[in-house]
Amino acid sequence: MRLGIDLDGVVADFDGEWIRRYNAEFGTALTLDAISHWDVYPEITRFADMDGFWDWLRGSDGPRIFRSLEPYDSAIAALRRLRANGHDIVVLTSRPDWAVSDTFAWIAEHSVPTREIHVLHAKWRVACDVYLDDAPHTLRQLRHQRTGALVCRFVRPWNEPLSEVGDIADWEAFEALVAAHNR
Repeated sequence: MRLGIDLDGVVADFDGEWIRRYNAEFGTALTLDAISHWDVYPEITRFADMDGFWDWLRGSDGPRIFRSLEPYDSAIAALRRLRANGHDIVVLTSRPDWAVSDTFAWIAEHSVPTREIHVLHAKWRVACDVYLDDAPHTLRQLRHQRTGALVCRFVRPWNEPLSEVGDIADWEAFEALVAAHNR
């Protein structure tokens, strides 16, 4: 099967990395508990809006954020097992233009087992049998546009259950769901 897999919040820990950088730069003590909903960043940082947040990330010194994210525990290993079981891993990720080359480098550095990478906002445009994402707006679009596909929400504090979208708590559960759906 074709498995459409998001990166941030699913495979890579975007929030952990930006919080680490923010705390180091501004002397704050933000924790992951502060991430209670999508696009919460202006509410918990010194940035007035999301543009300010993204401008800060783009302009930070050292390795750019999308190059230095840590993979979530077991994410890469699960993707490798899914690929070894004959599934196609299709990376579907949204990125600012300035982050695309860093994203490709990150995928290569972590040996993500894919031959297909799409950097786009309308992830529903790429046909897959199963989708795994954490973004509420993306999940709603997938549910509406890809009615024949299995759409799964990687459960995170910033998203809520949606009807006709399966909840996935961890990579083990996703592997089990794919195996059951593949029968």
